[in-house]
Amino acid sequence: MAEQLSGKTIAVLATDGFEQVELTEPVKALRKAGAKVEIVAPKTGQITGFRHFDKGDAVKVDRPVQSADATSYDGLVLPGGAHNPDSLRTNKDALRFVRAFFDTGKPVAAICHAPWVLIDAGVAEGRRMTSYASIRTDLRNAGAEVVDQEVVVDNGLVTSRNPDDLPAFCAKMIEEFAEGRHTARTADWLAR
Repeated sequence: MAEQLSGKTIAVLATDGFEQVELTEPVKALRKAGAKVEIVAPKTGQITGFRHFDKGDAVKVDRPVQSADATSYDGLVLPGGAHNPDSLRTNKDALRFVRAFFDTGKPVAAICHAPWVLIDAGVAEGRRMTSYASIRTDLRNAGAEVVDQEVVVDNGLVTSRNPDDLPAFCAKMIEEFAEGRHTARTADWLAR
């Protein structure tokens, strides 16, 4: 598993208020699998996480989303936490960046509240997904098929419910990133 993602670069899109373990654990798993990881955010410098309601650690931003190009990455991770995706879902550069992964069939992994970003990016409709319980109605209203499982994979899109699901989420995320582009998803997405 140490070299499964060797030569791949993965973007982690987040901002202040991300759930600490939902960023740090996927990053650790990706690096262990050999991937280069870049933190992409709407601002430069650092972003600060949360451990539920308590302030967490700061993480260095590698690239501002305003200048980030999805063609430079092989996959995308969207950590949760309520504040992080709620902020990202109203940022036009973040939504553009997310849509670009779907336009090209690149794998995306979203956990907890992060599927909110997928809703506002216009990519949730017709997808089989899971999420944190409190946003499942939002996903249904956006046209997603919502299930309550620790991890769901829908043609390169990996979703999970909460931090308890991180082991399964990270394993499936790595598997999908190793597979690479999903051309069926690209054709389906572009046909809309």
